[in-house]
Amino acid sequence: MRVRLILPVIMAALLISFFGCGPETTRMPVIDDKPTYIPLDMNEAEDLADNLSSGLQGMQSWTELRPALEQNLRYIRSRPQEAICVDQSGLQLTWAQLGESVTELLGMLDQLDQNPRLAAERFQWLKLAPRTLLTGYYEPWLAASLTPDETYKFPLYGVPDDLKTTNLSGFHPRWKGQSLVYRMGENGIEPYHDRAAIDGERVLYGKGQEVAWTSDLVDAFFLQIEGSGRLAFPDGSTKHILYAGKNGRQYVSIGRLLIDKGYVPKEEMSMQRIRTFLTENPDKIEEILYANPSYVFFRLADEGPYGSFGGILTPRVSVAVDRNMIPLGSVVALKTSLLTADGGSEPFMSLVLAQDTGGAIKGTRMDLFCGSGDEAEVLAGHLQADSEVFMLVSRKVLALAAGNAN
Repeated sequence: MRVRLILPVIMAALLISFFGCGPETTRMPVIDDKPTYIPLDMNEAEDLADNLSSGLQGMQSWTELRPALEQNLRYIRSRPQEAICVDQSGLQLTWAQLGESVTELLGMLDQLDQNPRLAAERFQWLKLAPRTLLTGYYEPWLAASLTPDETYKFPLYGVPDDLKTTNLSGFHPRWKGQSLVYRMGENGIEPYHDRAAIDGERVLYGKGQEVAWTSDLVDAFFLQIEGSGRLAFPDGSTKHILYAGKNGRQYVSIGRLLIDKGYVPKEEMSMQRIRTFLTENPDKIEEILYANPSYVFFRLADEGPYGSFGGILTPRVSVAVDRNMIPLGSVVALKTSLLTADGGSEPFMSLVLAQDTGGAIKGTRMDLFCGSGDEAEVLAGHLQADSEVFMLVSRKVLALAAGNAN
């Protein structure tokens, strides 16, 4: 009862934290004008469809997209079918309509290799405007141990027993869809411990919440930024380490902090540049890392990484989106350019699947899952490109909806 009475007071004093899933990011979100969907005419859609290619995604045929599409369809069918899944300027769809579009694409995959224009003939292309900032995330590898020693001394924590969440929708309509993360203190509820308390003051250490230990605090920090990874143990075995929750504190970009303090020029900013600065300035590691109070908790698994839609992510196919703008399970065409192994760039025009979300992914912003390993790290660390995104919706679905409306 005490929690219910004190929550409205806390809400008036605090910025509400979102208990979101998926990756965080080192870059600040870009705020654009109000987004809208703009339908393309057939000629525009055909020109884009002609350039569709799965080559930079590691696929030889569009049929290889089938397992990931089937995952999307299972998620879509788990939603209330008559409920609205997207309601934005230029586009409104129910989950049932979205599922019919994905089903139609599944049925034509084996024809798409020979006739890419089918994607324009059967689907309305709706351009997301005004623009999309495309960034990247990846699955890092960390050397780790299940027991601590002189080498592996930095803990990776599971969700603490004293971390609590409550749904705020019942308190006021303005908090619909929002949650509060908190703990019980001596005088009632309090914000959960921040990074400085967890890593600096070690308030959780030795309480049985550790799931593994790693050898480097910076590696542990970047694992939290990405949201999941793989642990390589001394005996040669490996485990996936997956996002399980977070402390509800506001996310602060240390990349932005390094720029604002004059430590790194804006034009040089990347994940690799941040690592270089911290390696060259070990005395500033705690100052910089603790400036981000947000903290991520993990669980170990044999498979992964998983997206917010509940399935396993596919490199260069899965994207994290703002689910209010692009519903999970959607198929979108992405036009951008990606970094190549030799440091150049190559045009990318392909189909990607909305399968994840992220705390900093708002509006038209999109995050591409780049995979695992060194190449994925380089791509994700440097990816920050103005891109074009097109939602693909079955023309049959739109025609039927228009007929029903009339």
